[in-house]
Amino acid sequence: MNWLIHDYRESDLAAVVHLIDTTAELGQESVFSLAECIGALTSRQPAVVAVHQGVPIGAALACVAGERAWVMRIAISSVWRGRGLASALLVELERRLVAARVGRIAYVLPEEDLLGEGLLNAGYTRQPAVAYFEKVEPSHGPAASLLEDLGGRFLPGDLWGKVAGMEAEKDLIERRVVLPLAEPERAARHGVRPPRAIALFGPPGTGKTTFARGIASKLGWPFVELLPSRLADEGNLAAALRSAFARIAELERVLVFIDEVEEVAPVRTEPVQPGGTHGVTNELLKLIPGFREGDERLLVCATNSIRSLDPAFLRPGRFDYLIPIGTPDAAARSAIWSRYTGGRPDVEVPALVMASELFTPADIEHAARTAAQASFERDLESIGGGAGMPGPPGASTGDYLAAIAQCRPTVTPAMTEEFSADITAHARL
Repeated sequence: MNWLIHDYRESDLAAVVHLIDTTAELGQESVFSLAECIGALTSRQPAVVAVHQGVPIGAALACVAGERAWVMRIAISSVWRGRGLASALLVELERRLVAARVGRIAYVLPEEDLLGEGLLNAGYTRQPAVAYFEKVEPSHGPAASLLEDLGGRFLPGDLWGKVAGMEAEKDLIERRVVLPLAEPERAARHGVRPPRAIALFGPPGTGKTTFARGIASKLGWPFVELLPSRLADEGNLAAALRSAFARIAELERVLVFIDEVEEVAPVRTEPVQPGGTHGVTNELLKLIPGFREGDERLLVCATNSIRSLDPAFLRPGRFDYLIPIGTPDAAARSAIWSRYTGGRPDVEVPALVMASELFTPADIEHAARTAAQASFERDLESIGGGAGMPGPPGASTGDYLAAIAQCRPTVTPAMTEEFSADITAHARL
């Protein structure tokens, strides 16, 4: 991604109008006229602008009428077409519309087709027919209030596609979890029962939360994260869990995510210790069967230490799959590094892959941010020192290697050995 997207500003008017005007004959027509688009911009209707090196290269604008919004135009400079910018602009525009409590987003595109002869006889003038696209956003009634009370939200719809690397894990989760839930009738014809609860286990920083968020994004379901620490603040963790699941049961569809679930379902010890977590584990064991009765619900639990969980908690009647999420292999690291380096040919991705063995996706992200910061500061210094034209934009291979050398990997060889043993003992795919 070589652009930045920001809210429309008054100073963008001339550039956006030029984009709309010059792209109308490039297959980017609209049933809304240029004057109507200008009117929407000047009246501060929702709009976003994509900029590359300070120059506007794309824009998306809408007009809101009650709970419905109309996408008026997505205009993209011809040299930037086919690079994913249209999708990025639409996603950002939709975020603004959802925040404005829009319930339906409509997109009308022109499509050449003759109108009926009867309309012509009735005095209508032939105009291009339209292809009408509509997207229903989550309701803003009681369910929306309940979701807000639970700290839940609808995530951007592109998160699953943004999961870089980890293709083996991604493919497994998509086949076992996402597709049966997205195609329940087709799954039923083959005797496949969509999962209701899964557990993701593996070392810290390997992307378990990213996968959980990606599943919710792919399905278009609201995402509710239950934080054990926050529930414990209510005084009685077992009662707080019971209350949370009772409220969640009122939602038509939902993905519930519990990270570090070992805090609420550890191995129970005998005799029971006063003030221990024995009662909390029992409560969660009782809640899961009721949760599983919903057709459009999925519980995703994540843990760094699956061996710390109570065996009864993990049995097949409660969890359909126990999926290991480990550190990315060389191919996955290559994909992740390619994402952060933007596919630039001057960066030696194989060298970064070799230097970052045992790095988690979070470690790679941290190293990439460190390298980018170093490049940014060097650029500023060259301007302040009067060094003339700055060097090529972006971090170099040396910047990335230096950042990798400074980073201490989250996962140790000992953790890797323990994880391999856990796969053999616990994985259920």
